Amino acid sequence: MSRSHISHFSVEFGDCDPAQIVFYPNYFRWMDAASLRFFRACGVATWREMEASTGIIGTPLVDASARFLRPASYGDAIDVETSMIVLLGKSFVMKHTIRRGDEILVNGREIRVFARRHPDDPKRIQAVPVPVSIRELCDLPMAEGDKEARVPDLLNR
Repeated sequence: MSRSHISHFSVEFGDCDPAQIVFYPNYFRWMDAASLRFFRACGVATWREMEASTGIIGTPLVDASARFLRPASYGDAIDVETSMIVLLGKSFVMKHTIRRGDEILVNGREIRVFARRHPDDPKRIQAVPVPVSIRELCDLPMAEGDKEARVPDLLNR
């Protein structure tokens, strides 16, 4: 079972729309920040350190989705529980559950890749397999038939 990490955020006035509920892109901003915090909590080095040692420059997002169940508003304290749940060849799925206390507000999913600068054109990036050291730090074994693994439907749970 993969590790999980909980990131804490406070909903600020500027995070809300005129109806005084969180403007939906902010949930994606918090999920993005929670993904980085997840890797740091697992012991993965900073992207600058990773680039110097392995050439990996980060984990660009290739797909994202969310199911919005309940609104949040100014002054709410929210938690984003994040885990890396499955490897799909060179990509992987991050699961995010956003809560206010025990109440689930949003179920989110990101598909990301580990990337390095393209060897023929440093202005481009290239997906690379998830390094074994990171799989081990995050307690995530390779899925059976990795390239054939199906992306789990997290949004209907």
